[in-house]
Amino acid sequence: MKVAVLGATGLVGREMLRVMEQRRFPVDKLVPLASERSAGKTVEFHGEPQVVCAVSDEHFKDIDVALFSAGGSISRRWAPVAAASGAVVIDNSSAWRMDPTVPLVVPEVNPEDIKLNKGIIANPNCSTIQAVVALYPLHKKYGLNYVSFTTYQSVSGTGREALLTLEAGSRHVLEGREPSSPMVYPYPIAFDLLPHIGAFDSDGVTEEEWKMVRESQKIMHLPDLKVSCTTVRVPVFRGHGESIIAHFDRSASPEEARLILSESPGVVVQDDPANSIYPRPRYCEGKDPVFVGRIRSDTGKDGALAMWVVSDNLRKGAALNAVQIAELL
Repeated sequence: MKVAVLGATGLVGREMLRVMEQRRFPVDKLVPLASERSAGKTVEFHGEPQVVCAVSDEHFKDIDVALFSAGGSISRRWAPVAAASGAVVIDNSSAWRMDPTVPLVVPEVNPEDIKLNKGIIANPNCSTIQAVVALYPLHKKYGLNYVSFTTYQSVSGTGREALLTLEAGSRHVLEGREPSSPMVYPYPIAFDLLPHIGAFDSDGVTEEEWKMVRESQKIMHLPDLKVSCTTVRVPVFRGHGESIIAHFDRSASPEEARLILSESPGVVVQDDPANSIYPRPRYCEGKDPVFVGRIRSDTGKDGALAMWVVSDNLRKGAALNAVQIAELL
């Protein structure tokens, strides 16, 4: 297959290349693409340096699959071009996710939606992906009608500059200095929490929170699902955590939920809190599954389950999910 990767020099783009290598995705020709600023740089694929080209119309000729991770405006510009050239675009930005003509896919949840594509398939938000992978098997058993998310999202979800911001700011604090001036956030992120991911609307809801609400409904085909959400940026380099409370049409037991999830694709249950066994971002880094633990009856809502869900946001939350979609194609 001929595969293009737009945004090949970014965190997610490089992770896409690693995932394709590790999963032995059949790439006969790789076309790494980026902006003019990154043209001429190299990325490694199967041990060989690959020269990155500035994106242009000609680079999508004869491409079978194009993996995009270059931002919404870039995707809106180039995804239709790639699709018109005959490629299927798997886009990691938010540009196409809520377009009713574009499938929004998590392979463990709604793989059949891939068949509805007209040249573009949207990759969901990183936090949404890990949430629905954990929730959907329980929904099939009990019938999900309400979910509350509180997310603890690492800085790698913002990009390479955010990683540098956290590293420099942490060093400054530990050396007794003021944290470095914010580069990508409204305040220094080192040793702090920012309940602010994306712009706020007039009701005080952030863009990231609306993503989780609407994307969860679309992916699971539950347009009437009630969703509450608060998203928080935390001083963690990689790996998102989520506190989830889910209410169902039928009362759900923690014991049965553990069994269901332990047999679900893409899920690993780590749930022995008495022995301090539960999912952690440091542990999940570089790993593919969605890790679920602290599964218990909710203390405030009868029949509801509470759980803690962690996954590597650059792997299952972005690159791996995109490559899995390509494998299904």
